[in-house]
Amino acid sequence: MLAHIYIESYKVITPMTNIDITPQSIKIQEDGLGLKWHDGHQTVLPFRFLRGNCGCAVCVDEMTHTRKVGVEDVDPDVRAEDFIEVGNYAVEILWSDLHYEGIYPFKLLRQLCTCPECAVNRQPKS
Repeated sequence: MLAHIYIESYKVITPMTNIDITPQSIKIQEDGLGLKWHDGHQTVLPFRFLRGNCGCAVCVDEMTHTRKVGVEDVDPDVRAEDFIEVGNYAVEILWSDLHYEGIYPFKLLRQLCTCPECAVNRQPKS
């Protein structure tokens, strides 16, 4: 496999939160795409979940923004085979089902984290 194991990070700061949303490293692991963030947080995004959240025009209608391919439509055995950096803000993933159109911005990858800490942080503050 020719997968990039780590990428060098670039600073991508979210203006309103001043949080660096750039991963320090990205690694294709057995259980998903592993990301280590500059704030020390670690995320593992299961392959099927990540593939089902692709935002490309094949997976999401360009005009209506209606999702055409979701997690339930993706083969349970799908795997990330490789990825490349896209500019200073995203990665493009080559999937085992030969899908490669999706670009995954770092901000989206952080938002997709399903850990309890991130779930609490996504809750509206009252």
